[in-house]
This record gives sequence, C-alpha cells and structure tokens, in this order.
Amino acid sequence: MTLHLYGDSELEALMAAVESDLAERKESWNGSAPTKGREAICSFANDLANHAKPGVLFVGVADNGTPIKLSITDQLLQTLTDIKTDGRIVPPPTLQVACRTLQGVSVAVVTVGPADSPPVRFDGRICARSGPRRGFATAQDERILNEKRRFRDQPFDARPCGSAQLGDLDLSWYRENYLPAAVAPEVLEANERTVEERLASTRMILSPTEPTPTNLAVLTLTTQPLDFLPGAYVQFLRVAGTSLADEPVDAAVFEGRLADVIRRVEEKLDSHNRTAVDFRSASTEKRTQLYPMVALQQLFRNAVMHRTYEHTNTPIRLTWYTDRIEIISPGGPVGMVTRENFGIPGYTDYRNPNLAGFLREMGFAQRFGAGIATARRECERNGNPAPEFDVQDAFIRVTLRTTTAGEVAP
Repeated sequence: MTLHLYGDSELEALMAAVESDLAERKESWNGSAPTKGREAICSFANDLANHAKPGVLFVGVADNGTPIKLSITDQLLQTLTDIKTDGRIVPPPTLQVACRTLQGVSVAVVTVGPADSPPVRFDGRICARSGPRRGFATAQDERILNEKRRFRDQPFDARPCGSAQLGDLDLSWYRENYLPAAVAPEVLEANERTVEERLASTRMILSPTEPTPTNLAVLTLTTQPLDFLPGAYVQFLRVAGTSLADEPVDAAVFEGRLADVIRRVEEKLDSHNRTAVDFRSASTEKRTQLYPMVALQQLFRNAVMHRTYEHTNTPIRLTWYTDRIEIISPGGPVGMVTRENFGIPGYTDYRNPNLAGFLREMGFAQRFGAGIATARRECERNGNPAPEFDVQDAFIRVTLRTTTAGEVAP
C-alpha cells in the first residue's frame, strides 16, 4: 500500500490533541517506551476504529503535547525503523520514520499505515485501541478485524484459495504446532474463540462465517499444497561437474506442508555439505565447511518467503555443482525493492507478508530483512566469496561459491 504522510500542520494538530487511536506520544525511547510504542504501532496497524488512515507515534513529546527538545539522533531513527523488521510485530507493519520540525522543535515521527491483513500481533497479542483506551483485542474485536480484512486489497497469501475446503487443513498440526508459536499463552488459555475464529484471526481462512482457506493456509496447513498451487515445491539436483550436462549425483523433489519441506531440504543440504580439512597452512589442521550452513539456510528461506506462488508451475530450484550452488526462485523484486537496490540494507518489501509472519513465528526467520546481510557475513567468516545475485523480472538467482579450499568429491 502507499503510505499517506501527514503535513506539518496535521502532525502538530495530532501532537497537541488528546491521545487517541490515531496518536501516541513518548518523551523518550527509554524504560517501558519501546514496549508501549510497539503496542501503539500494532494498534495503528489494526485500525480497529476503521479510520482508514495512518496513526502516528511521536517520540520527543510530553504527555501534554509539547515537544521537549529531545536529541533526535540517527541511532534513534534507525532504532525506530528497525521495529518493522525485528520480527516482534507480524505481519510486518507498513511504517515510515522521519525527523520532523514541529512547533520549531525536532521530533521523531513514526507514521503507521492500516494493515491489509489484520489482525496484526505484537509478541503474540493483538493490540487494539478505541479512543485513548490502550489494550489487547477482545474476542469481539478480533471478529471485527477479521471482517475488515475481507474488504481490503489482499496480498496473494491472504486471498482465498477457491478450490480448497476447511477439511483440507491439518487442524491437529495447527493446534499443536502453530498456535502455541503464534499466540500468547494467556490468549490461548482464555478459550473464548472457536476453531474457525482462531483460523480467521491467524489469516488461515477468510472469516468464521466464510471458512474458505487462504493461500497461506494451503501452503502451511495442507499436506499436499501441490493440489492447489502447482509450483509449491522444491527441486534439488547435485551434479558431478560445473554444468547441467554433467552426471547427476543426487536428485530429490520436496513437497508437502511448508515447515516440513524447509526442514527436509535443509537436512539434504547439510548431508552434502562436507568439511574440507587444511593441514598445510598452519601448524594445526583447519576444518572448513564448503558452504556456511547459516548462509545456505538464510538464502533458501528467503527464496521460500519472497517467491511468487501465483500463476506459475515453477518450483524453487537448488542445483549443487562442484564449484557452486545456485538457488533460483520464481518472481522478481517487488514493491520498493528494485534491481538497482536489491540486497542493500533498508530496502525490504514483501510479496507474501503473512507467510513472512508464519516463518518468523515458526522460528525460520529471526528478523525481517536480515537474510542477505547474514549470508554475506557468514560467507566472509567461512572464507567463501560473497553471494552473487542475478535479479530479473521473472526470477532471482543467487550463487554461492565454494571456499578457497575447493570442492570435495561427492
């Protein structure tokens, strides 16, 4: 979505008015402010009052609406920007951080857009506001947010999969594995919500009264996503050479529930990732993996998160050559990410924001937007060249090359 930014006069009016469901003020970013501020951002994203316009968090403003001349440093602005990617609010909120001069004083301003796929959670809890009242959503609030979602322009992962039915979902796996990871324990223990209400609240069906599974549910809760999304699988191939014309060594196709696919693919990668031993460059032997597993995981999981599942029969392809690994995912850059800024820290967008939230809640992503930077760091530590990216409109290919120790024969 395009985020509307308020003008100075609008911001000054919000800043001076009584705190409401569109404005929150913090004198500093110390003590309880980071937690309360995130709760406010989550509430603005949920937009329970249905204002359909952004909420604003002011930092450097007293409770009476007066700016206090707080030093607005680059570090503070970066800390506030990191709220979008630290993984505590899911799906990741749409927000912009800026230093604005209001009433002649510098103030940090965090502008938060209403979410396309409410409800939004902070640390497993749905934050909601009505007027100045702060708090967490009741069961009835959740029902309202679920209904709101149906009338928004949805990303692909939140749209209904018309050929799927509620009976296609593995509800036992959902209750035992996903819900405890996604929803705070006290919310689960309250037991005020039906299974359909919980599914709707976690964006797995459209609503309790219209229980059509979403594409997110098909990917994560069905045992055969290929029945509904023909490209939702991973293809692995290892060859004894540097081209596809060389002799195959191992080949596998991974399909099924997404969490299981990720684990099985990474087990396969780990089984092939032998350790090179250097006896010559030092007095003691040095053991180095051909590829740092953390980098392989980050780049593969990025492909799962950001690929397009729409209008394609193409899987994610992992090809292991003697001198490199290539990961090809269908779908080019999206949103604010372009060919020119791809991989630059700070440029992050989401084709599948709800899937990104699922991966974060299930422990496959620690924070959003850090995968490429983490992979680069791990390659440097392990002695590998930096990952190479070929960014096209229809696909993205990342290439990892072996350490200077060279390949070990399969």
